[in-house]
Amino acid sequence: MKKFKVVIADDHPIVLMGVRELIEKDILFEVTEQAGTPSDLIKILNVSSPNIVITDFNMPDDHVYGDGIKLINYILRNYSSTDIIVLTMLTNSLIISSLYDLGVRGVVFKNGDLKELIVALNVVSQGGCYYPPNFSLKPMSLRNQEDVKKKISKISVKEFEILRHFVSGLSVGEIAVLLNRSIKTVSAQKISAMRKLELESDQDLLKFCIAKNIFDN
Repeated sequence: MKKFKVVIADDHPIVLMGVRELIEKDILFEVTEQAGTPSDLIKILNVSSPNIVITDFNMPDDHVYGDGIKLINYILRNYSSTDIIVLTMLTNSLIISSLYDLGVRGVVFKNGDLKELIVALNVVSQGGCYYPPNFSLKPMSLRNQEDVKKKISKISVKEFEILRHFVSGLSVGEIAVLLNRSIKTVSAQKISAMRKLELESDQDLLKFCIAKNIFDN
């Protein structure tokens, strides 16, 4: 029987071990490699072609490929023959919906039953998309912008930094702590950036940044 080749990536060794043990109990799947950083994951993908990658959403301290949306978008664009399942603690519906918009084939929540990962693997291996239990996929709209570059050029360095962290999945409060700014300041700078981009909601902002690959460099 031909097995589906799976690569797993997570910055927590215990998670890697647990996920590997779980998957290897299923005769349909074989864990061929595992990675602890985004750079390690990309090195693996450069020399092998797994059927499925299971990756954490947040794997910090990698300044080459980043993590979150940036990393996943990079994998989807450069390794199109490999399907992606995201294993994450993140439950932000806007981020999760955006992952599916990008082309992710499944999302499994770490705070749920990890056995759902096997269900997700089976669905994805058969060409389907796996959605977490009780998760409602909400379509998002993005207004067409003819002068995107002009609008982006109006955003200050500090505002741009806030948007980058927002798109990675951090809340305003978490960004404030990370950047050592007050929540009021971060909120005001985020709102200012949205006005310059002529966007009215967090949903529009997230979709805009992803669709335009603003943080892909």
